Amino acid sequence: MKVCLVTGASSGIGLATALDLLAAGYVVYGAARRVGRMDALRAAGGHVVPTDLREPADLDRVVETVIAEQGRIDVLVNNAGTVLHGAVEDVPIGTAREYLDLNLLAPARLAQLVLPHMRAQGSGTIVNVSSVAGEIAMPLGAWYYAAKHALEALSDTLRMEAGEFGIDVVIIQPGIIKTEFGEHAADQLREFSGDGAYRHMANAMAARTGSGPDQQGSEGSVVAEVIRKAIEADRPETRYAVGLMAEDLLQLGRTLPDRAFDEIVLRSVR
Repeated sequence: MKVCLVTGASSGIGLATALDLLAAGYVVYGAARRVGRMDALRAAGGHVVPTDLREPADLDRVVETVIAEQGRIDVLVNNAGTVLHGAVEDVPIGTAREYLDLNLLAPARLAQLVLPHMRAQGSGTIVNVSSVAGEIAMPLGAWYYAAKHALEALSDTLRMEAGEFGIDVVIIQPGIIKTEFGEHAADQLREFSGDGAYRHMANAMAARTGSGPDQQGSEGSVVAEVIRKAIEADRPETRYAVGLMAEDLLQLGRTLPDRAFDEIVLRSVR
């Protein structure tokens, strides 16, 4: 049975992925700060490891735990992350730096930690959960888009470096997914940009952003199924677009001239 480590396994895509892999017969370790929200994972037979990805010692410890208990690690799913919204001019650089530590550098460090074990095995899969935001950008979310663009560049480089050792690196590009992040984004838009030069756009976007029963989007389980498909493939695709509007948004970004894309996006947020 493959041994999998899934970060951000307390909710959303991470929890859905951990449960899906358990149901498929894998050994699953779920890493997250909010361990109180991982009862379903425990009940299904998963291993819960309290982990704060902002703490370097926690990153070392979670990988050491898996190796100590299982003797190997076959799959790393870098899923944990959050959102940061507000105009570039308004978001403090210190806040942006902390955000990049969590959403870019923590996944990179976990990859560094699992790679020696995967090389020794001659096999392994690293799945980095990006977004359609890894290829496109929209207003008032620069740090989110920057982190996802960088994660995809890191993944592409790592794929070329690690391939000769039997290690696959896969990018997952979810579209619009039902998560708890919508409310966070709305609060951030109002906090950082709701009263300044960008207030009209920020408040308009915040009013259309949220979570709850009326939230549009695909379920996290849809993404989980694609992650398992990538793990089980003999030769996985380098990228998997999944969920509401994923293919459409990526196609627009890949085919339209920049200014034409800008105009479509700006019309949608005004």
